[in-house]
Amino acid sequence: MGLATSAPVPAPPQASLPADSLGRDTPRDTVRNFISAAGQKDSDAAIHYLNTPLRGEAATALVRQLSVVLNRRLPAKLNEISDRPEGSLSDPKEPGTELIGSIPSDVGNVEILVERIDRDKGGSIWLFSGKTLAEIPELYAEIASVPAGNRFAQYLVETRIARIALIQWLAVLVGLPLLHFLGMRVNRFVSRLIGQLLLRMGKSPDLEDFEVLPAPVRLLLLALIIRWAQSTITLPLLARQFWSGIATIAVIVGFVWLLMRLNGVFEEKIRLRLGRRNLTGALSILRFARSAVDAAVLFVGLLFLLNRFGVNPTAALTGLGVGGIAVALAAQKTLENVIAGISLISDKAIRVGDFLRIGPTLGTVTDIGLRSTRIRTLDRSIVNVPNGQIANASLENLTLRDQFWFHHILRITSDTTGTQLRSILAGLTQFLTKRPTVNEPSVHVRFLAFGESSLDVEMFAYFPARDWKDFLRIQEGLLLEIVEMIERAGAKVALPTRITYVPDSFPMDHTPGVAEQVTTTQEDGAAKSHVPDAWA
Repeated sequence: MGLATSAPVPAPPQASLPADSLGRDTPRDTVRNFISAAGQKDSDAAIHYLNTPLRGEAATALVRQLSVVLNRRLPAKLNEISDRPEGSLSDPKEPGTELIGSIPSDVGNVEILVERIDRDKGGSIWLFSGKTLAEIPELYAEIASVPAGNRFAQYLVETRIARIALIQWLAVLVGLPLLHFLGMRVNRFVSRLIGQLLLRMGKSPDLEDFEVLPAPVRLLLLALIIRWAQSTITLPLLARQFWSGIATIAVIVGFVWLLMRLNGVFEEKIRLRLGRRNLTGALSILRFARSAVDAAVLFVGLLFLLNRFGVNPTAALTGLGVGGIAVALAAQKTLENVIAGISLISDKAIRVGDFLRIGPTLGTVTDIGLRSTRIRTLDRSIVNVPNGQIANASLENLTLRDQFWFHHILRITSDTTGTQLRSILAGLTQFLTKRPTVNEPSVHVRFLAFGESSLDVEMFAYFPARDWKDFLRIQEGLLLEIVEMIERAGAKVALPTRITYVPDSFPMDHTPGVAEQVTTTQEDGAAKSHVPDAWA
């Protein structure tokens, strides 16, 4: 008997390490928390973000020097710093080092680095690199020799209300509203001035919505003003980061807004051209195309915003793909109708104003949408028919007929002679053939059959007409002349009549329940009397 093998015991799950109490788990957290601690004059806390053996006054001086260097010269791109515990791993040779930014100096660019320090049981933390700290005193001396601005500007920057610089309060509460007000006034004045000049030159007679500086352009100008102010006024790094984000948002929103407005202008111009060409059905595709372009522009703008603020757009795209599949499955009928609507409009199967027969529905098309087509029936009600149903149904477009069918069975009384019938056939053939608008090869008049009480003659011809109403007018004139022609030939049209009368010898003691009337039916001149058996 073999030895029993024991199943391997799974290793106990490794406990996750607690987060660092000072927030040094990622490169971005280390930089932000150091700047925040240095800005609050908390040198004791700020020194813990530096990989240096210095303590006391030397450490405090190093904290102040690094804070000045970062606040004055470090590019405001904190959102681009890695926010992962392992860093960005951009340099395979030094995976434990992260480049924060590069500061130009007289001796060359100085790289600001943070490095990962592994602790035995406390996990890894990120600290400012000792290599960078060694170059800070010399870089600080160079930067400190350049004045940061006048005293008033320094006062606005250094004075804080609720930990926010006074200059930021003034910019948000006073500067932005003032710029908005001035932009509207300048836009109104310049637009009116240029509009009057163009009107005098006869360039454009309709300038009611003319704007030199529309809202998206004013938003882009605001971003330029913010960029100019950043280069003029020396702000702390976090303040520059804030206003850089505001400027970026203004640029993205301004461009998205401007592209959507230009898309609307293009749509209006194309709409006017389609209207002049009577391509009203294409307007639905035009509306759909504009909505699709606007959605694409908004989506691209959103991706730029996510990327600017350090959010990986790959996850957003993955979520969008999964969500798109879910929406497509939930909206199968809607998508079917939309695709069918595009097919109907592109194939020009129907147009606004066409008179259609779709199954039991008969009416005039009043609107062609992407999901459904609106039809006004003969009783003036509105019926919305899904485009998918129209695409799969038997569609009869009465408006697109090039000719209208004149087809009638003429019933002549049975007492008509053969000579009269021949005269009528020849006269009808000559009458229809000589009509100026008739399709002459299509005309034929034939003695069709002996009816129960009439002689049946078939009339067949095609007539061109503008529409159904015009054909009804033509048909009415033809029928009236045909009636007159039959009367001139001495014949009559067989019209069955029913006459009911009571005979003079009506019995007074008739049997109850027996018909009390004698009915005579006269058809085409022949009378037949129906007398109850009880009276015979």
